[in-house]
Amino acid sequence: MWRVIISCSAEAWKASAVEFKSIAEKYAGTCISSKKMPDGQRLMEYKIEDVSDAEAFQDDCLRLEGFTATFESL
Repeated sequence: MWRVIISCSAEAWKASAVEFKSIAEKYAGTCISSKKMPDGQRLMEYKIEDVSDAEAFQDDCLRLEGFTATFESL
């Protein structure tokens, strides 16, 4: 079990939210947390079973301008 942690600025979210959502739908994961901070920054966590999917999800998120992503074991 893996946790993928994604963050982005408010501007990055406005520009790429639709694309991010389509990326997230490609992977068999569950959103375990989604927070909008007072400054508009977004923090999201997804639980993914397969390490290959977690790595690919991270890589896809990193391709979006202004997004950061990491993954770790649960």
